[in-house]
Amino acid sequence: MTQNTQPHQQANTLWSSRMAFILAAAGSAVGLGNIWKFPYITGENGGGAFVLIYLACIFLIGVPVLIAETMIGRRGGQSPVATMRTLTQTEGTAAGWRAIGWNGVIASFLVLSFYAVIGGWALVYIGKAAAGLFTGADAETIGSQFGTLLANPWELLMWHSIFMAIVVFIVGRGIRSGLEKAVNMLMPLLFLLLVVMVLYAMNSGSFGRAVSFMFSPDFSNLTTAGVLTALGHAAFTLSIGIGVLMAYGSYLPRHVNIARTAMTIAVLDTSVALLAGLAIFPLVFANGLEPGAGPGLIFVTLPLAFGQMSGGAIFGTLFFALLLVAAITSAISMLEPVVEWLEEHKGVGRVKSAIGGGLAIWFIGIGTVLSFNLWEGFHPLGFIAFFEGKTVFDLLDFLVSNLMMPLGGLAIALFAGWAMKREGLAEDIGLQGGAYKAFMVVLRYLTPAGIAVVFLYNLV
Repeated sequence: MTQNTQPHQQANTLWSSRMAFILAAAGSAVGLGNIWKFPYITGENGGGAFVLIYLACIFLIGVPVLIAETMIGRRGGQSPVATMRTLTQTEGTAAGWRAIGWNGVIASFLVLSFYAVIGGWALVYIGKAAAGLFTGADAETIGSQFGTLLANPWELLMWHSIFMAIVVFIVGRGIRSGLEKAVNMLMPLLFLLLVVMVLYAMNSGSFGRAVSFMFSPDFSNLTTAGVLTALGHAAFTLSIGIGVLMAYGSYLPRHVNIARTAMTIAVLDTSVALLAGLAIFPLVFANGLEPGAGPGLIFVTLPLAFGQMSGGAIFGTLFFALLLVAAITSAISMLEPVVEWLEEHKGVGRVKSAIGGGLAIWFIGIGTVLSFNLWEGFHPLGFIAFFEGKTVFDLLDFLVSNLMMPLGGLAIALFAGWAMKREGLAEDIGLQGGAYKAFMVVLRYLTPAGIAVVFLYNLV
């Protein structure tokens, strides 16, 4: 048997049930990427064929790393940094693998710094929709509202601060009283809002067209770049490679089957993405709008649709509430690795760790706030050709999405697949016989190859 001790954990720091962990991990995976990014990249890449490739990649690339990272977290039973330090010793591997833990904590820190700014936009748009500011507005007016928001650093800072305060409050209350209570309430609410939005979209008159667009593959519309986009989004929509699953896994009871749980998380995450598409595309088609509108689909194109339809103010408010819930469930997971590390290494209490970590992240986020206005022309690494033209926000997004996340996911797959001892691994993962052998083949060969292709493509 392997050494599976988890010295730092007490009974009251573990998730109370398998479902609590599933909701927390699914909440981490279900974020702006599902509600905001998945619909617009599906629109940009032709619909059905892209969705089919995306689903295949989720289960061949994303799930194996999800399983591996959760297993590593539970074995170490500590923060990502301490877990990797412990495992390199007990597994007898090179100390260089410890970089996985540091990469995760730093990546979570950086992601949340700009994610919180976008989460603040959702707060703003709940108010705009509820006040009826989209009703009857034309495209120019809607675009002007978004442009005015981005141009005002003080307003952006205020909403960024409110969003971070919500996140710090939840995480500061601990695993059971904070994270678990939040996801137990927010995740069912998220699914309820999504179902309501889909039912509303079914009456738009264009639901059949949306279903055909999403689920009738036409491979003539799919380019090589589209395939790689599907691969990249599938690999990183599950929050892999940024320490979140390692941190959440450290609170996972020993009796929980990781493989079965990971599949449930992937199904929930994918369901949300598909439901978001079924909620959004009927509205887009019914109003003669462009499904491949890019990042502006949520904050410009959809408000235009809500403004032109009956009951648009109500359902626009519900939609942006949905976006906010998704953003919060992801954001609390990103703060957790930072807080867990501060608790362990600095001996700081939970509340102080959440406040201290949150303030540091909030401060870095000011750079993203200013990237859209006062620092719009400031390119910190512009003297390097590779980073030419990138604002603070662009730079942070690029570093995390194109470098730290893929490298983290790749390193986790290689560590679990090649460096760790085989003894007890099947039991830890929850697979036996042929299923375990097939999983290890995918984890050792297919998953690293897929992530490496995405990594190199993003760089080139």
